[in-house]
Amino acid sequence: MNAASQATRLSILDRSLARRGHGHAQALRETVRFAQEAEALGYHRFWVSEHHGVPGAAGSAPTVLAAAVAAATSRIRIGTGGVMLPNHPPLVVAEQFGVLESLYPGRIDMGLGRSVGFTGGIRRALGHDKRDAEDFGAQLTELLGYFTGDQQAHPGVHAFPSEGLRVPAYVLATGTGADIAAGHGLPLVIAAAGGQERMLEAITRYRTGFRPSAWSARPYVIVAAGIAVAGTTEAARRLQAPEAWATAVSRTRGVFPPLTPAGEILSSDMTARERALFEEALRGQIHGTQEEVAPALEGLVARSGADEVLVTMNTFDHGERLDSYRRLAHLAGITAPTPAAAGAGASDGRR
Repeated sequence: MNAASQATRLSILDRSLARRGHGHAQALRETVRFAQEAEALGYHRFWVSEHHGVPGAAGSAPTVLAAAVAAATSRIRIGTGGVMLPNHPPLVVAEQFGVLESLYPGRIDMGLGRSVGFTGGIRRALGHDKRDAEDFGAQLTELLGYFTGDQQAHPGVHAFPSEGLRVPAYVLATGTGADIAAGHGLPLVIAAAGGQERMLEAITRYRTGFRPSAWSARPYVIVAAGIAVAGTTEAARRLQAPEAWATAVSRTRGVFPPLTPAGEILSSDMTARERALFEEALRGQIHGTQEEVAPALEGLVARSGADEVLVTMNTFDHGERLDSYRRLAHLAGITAPTPAAAGAGASDGRR
């Protein structure tokens, strides 16, 4: 990779996806183990996600899982990608991250999204509806105010131990998320799979509208992308098949299932709609050998101007997934820092 690409940080978002024949508890344990492996490979940060009532996803309580991951690691930054703010009172979110930051100072990230529950039943069980997502900007203002001690939504209410702490906050871009991130002066996290033109438009709007804040002096863009690296192009593509198929199933049957082996998926008789959705889920993903992935990753960084790439690839076999991330770390030239070096770099102005 060229010098510019090597300067771009690589991080990981793990969705704690379940695999057929294995329970949710094993998926959570694999997330913790994967974070340890990611730290050894030199990835910059490791984030976990929030899903409710999804059979194929075990990560329903991201701050709880983040605490377990932080306890099992020592250097890598730990955070959420993200906590869905419309599902929770901002005071509770502030308190949870205040506890995390107090226990693991300087290592916690607060990634925040505006999605609500996947189905009407889940939204009702959470005590929210789709309209709550429209209040994301106000919820975000309230949440940040608990850390600075000047929130106005509930006068006289304070969040402890959060007040006075500065936990880096990130906005996951869905809908108007890029504009909200810019208006609040926060880093932006945006998915490449949503379409290159829409992604680049949102990034341009974000950079143009960015207002420096106490949280971030300049725009900071993290592009999330599915990247699979293997010994052959075909093997890399097979790595992406299990999650792509689960996505297709969720859109035809309403349920995101546990991951299944790629061989079964590729040899199955898909309906025309299932095939179209499967191919759509694969579109925009990066895959191939190290020699093929390197220029594709460089192109993504060059087009987006990304400061960081958040890798999201998951597959049925944990060993194959780890091998892909190992190959990616090798081609990117990242190495695990020593504890001393990690501390020395804390003042470089980048998260």
